[in-house]
Amino acid sequence: MTRTSYAIAIGSNRRGRHGSPRAEVAAAIAALVPVAAASPIIDSAPLGPSIRRFANAAILIDTVLAPPAMLARLKAIERAFGRRRGRRWGARVIDLDIILWSGGRWASPTLVIPHPAFRMRRFVLDPLAAIAPDWRDPVMGRSIRQLRATVDRPRRPA
Repeated sequence: MTRTSYAIAIGSNRRGRHGSPRAEVAAAIAALVPVAAASPIIDSAPLGPSIRRFANAAILIDTVLAPPAMLARLKAIERAFGRRRGRRWGARVIDLDIILWSGGRWASPTLVIPHPAFRMRRFVLDPLAAIAPDWRDPVMGRSIRQLRATVDRPRRPA
């Protein structure tokens, strides 16, 4: 079987059975062994209507799992941590998202890789840049380092 790599974003902004959001992120990293690389856990401002700050990290995983199987594994971990589907951008114990896959692009009704919004999210790009700065977005061809450098840059009016 061919091994592939995944970049996974991890976030939490609600206490859970493991403790604080930082503890939830650390526990999720431990649940995803074997981890090839893990970023430091950072704090970030909430996105959308949530008022709670997030703890975020990114990891790299090497596995034989195909994208649907990897997604199923992540969703099972979310459920085990007490994640329930609810309001978009609301408080959550844990959020695990596939950001990139070494196979390039993937699209199905339940999964799109690369993650459609990752290029605009500093809370994803900062941790990911710490562990995979040269990984290239298969859509834009830009490295994580390049995407991170432009995420907050003011745009010139057209």
